[in-house]
Amino acid sequence: MKCTLVNSTGISVDLLDGRALIFGRGPESGVKDKKCSRHQVKLVADFSNREILVTQLGPNPSSLNGQELGRGQSGRLTVKDTLHLVNQSYPFTVQFSDPTKTATSVSPWQKKKTGATEELEHKEKTSNRAAEKTVAKRNIQDFFATSPTKSLKRPLGSEDDRYYCKRGRTEKSVDEEEEGLAEEKLRKLQEIAKKVTKNESKSTTTASSVCSQSHWQQISNLMIYTAAGVTGSSKIAGFDIDGCIITTKSGKVFPTSPDDWRILYPEIQPKLATLLKEGFKVVFFTNQLGIARGKLRPEVFKSKVEDILQILKLPVQVFVATGPGIYRKPVIGMWEHLCEKENGGVTVDKSQSFYVGDAAGRPANWAPGKKKKDFSCSDRLFALNIDLQFHTPEEFFLRWKSATYNMPSFDPRALDLKASLYEPPDALLTSTSQEVIVAVGFPGAGKSTFFQTHIIPKGYVYVNRDTLGSWQHCVSACERALKDGQSVVVDNTNPDPESRKRYVDVSRNAGVSCRCFNFTASLEQSKHNNRFREMIPSAIKPAPVNDMVFHSYKNKFVTPTLSEGFSEILQIHFVPSFSDSRSEALFRMFSEG
Repeated sequence: MKCTLVNSTGISVDLLDGRALIFGRGPESGVKDKKCSRHQVKLVADFSNREILVTQLGPNPSSLNGQELGRGQSGRLTVKDTLHLVNQSYPFTVQFSDPTKTATSVSPWQKKKTGATEELEHKEKTSNRAAEKTVAKRNIQDFFATSPTKSLKRPLGSEDDRYYCKRGRTEKSVDEEEEGLAEEKLRKLQEIAKKVTKNESKSTTTASSVCSQSHWQQISNLMIYTAAGVTGSSKIAGFDIDGCIITTKSGKVFPTSPDDWRILYPEIQPKLATLLKEGFKVVFFTNQLGIARGKLRPEVFKSKVEDILQILKLPVQVFVATGPGIYRKPVIGMWEHLCEKENGGVTVDKSQSFYVGDAAGRPANWAPGKKKKDFSCSDRLFALNIDLQFHTPEEFFLRWKSATYNMPSFDPRALDLKASLYEPPDALLTSTSQEVIVAVGFPGAGKSTFFQTHIIPKGYVYVNRDTLGSWQHCVSACERALKDGQSVVVDNTNPDPESRKRYVDVSRNAGVSCRCFNFTASLEQSKHNNRFREMIPSAIKPAPVNDMVFHSYKNKFVTPTLSEGFSEILQIHFVPSFSDSRSEALFRMFSEG
């Protein structure tokens, strides 16, 4: 069977049975109109019904037989219908053809079949499949990536049946026996998936805990997809998606298009099927910050998720963190939402659950042929925050030995709440004499909280660049306060002698002393503090601080000394306090890999 999308200019595009194709503006369609998105529609051919499921992705409408499709809406394209790609323009029709006979459309009354007719058609389809094999042989590499444990390896980005042997054989030189084994493995994988789905439908679980229809939902910056057949379970098998379930066909680190993906290893589908058969609920957890940044449209990623599950043919629930905050791994917001709201009321047993991900903190050359280090440690830390057993994809699917890994330099679990707040311990935080206190420290080092707690209540005037807008305004405010006989605390980062000299000079001109409070929190701890304060509920949200600001401070920082004109330098350590146990638990989680 062959399915071809055609237009009047001679352009034709072949579609595979059940495989999604993202179609829109570009050389493949011949459309140059910029009103047509490059990701205008998703097309999924259904050979058995001789039709194509068309899902609208682009902002401007496509239409089927004059009926417009809105974004996210779907319709069915048959051999009698016409698809206009955008705004009633660029018509395409579909053709189905058989190697042995001419394809004809199926009328509605022909779809009603007797048992005998269905049996005859089953035999005919079996015969047709055999005929198709003689025309273009298919093997398991068409559906799954080759495992590193196998002897065959397809070239990156290949979409046909060409592959190479590690022992040096040339293109298309694999013998019939190996290809036959691959065909047999594919058949068994599909049988396993069907059996699992059948077993799930016969489960004794109450109907209310089984999802009857696939659907998406959105909660803040969390998207959730629940496939039909998903059932609540006390045993959760969690997996990352990118680099764990799929990888790019192009071989690039990041996908070049929505359909630039393939299943990572052939072992993945049967392993997931086995987990479902053993009573596990399979859940995917993925970070997709590109959605919040406007680099990835939600509709496109939703379509990708559905395509992945269509290939796996298994009931899976998918959690997608679309922005920063409590849902983004390694913070456990997605896991908590699963346990509290999306598991059919079944209590999760963490001792029987586990998580698998590729962001595991492994260094460069962690295994032969694995030259690149892991881009982060977020998956391992996600499991650690939850207290789940953790595996890498290679360890779980391929049974490789555990690899070495590196943990972050800052561990929030180790912070001592009873540590000394400042040094030297006999110093006084405030003075009865008029003075200027100049802060030095990273954004997020705890300066503002410290001053609001220990200094401002003693009558000091608070000077801060975030509110005043420039260092010039800060200097002027400092001068006015000293002229009025008040003491001043300057809450800025002041990383270098030049920035600190402004306030030393002001105090000297006013004839008062100037002390320096050096906040010792490291870069990693300050970043952690910044992420924490963005996650906790607060009536006033602090302005977000990006990495550029942190690294700018680090590059400019010079340790303050008494020779700059300070009468005293205090080392202020970060010792947090919490209003409730929930806040403390959140703070002690790793928040970045």
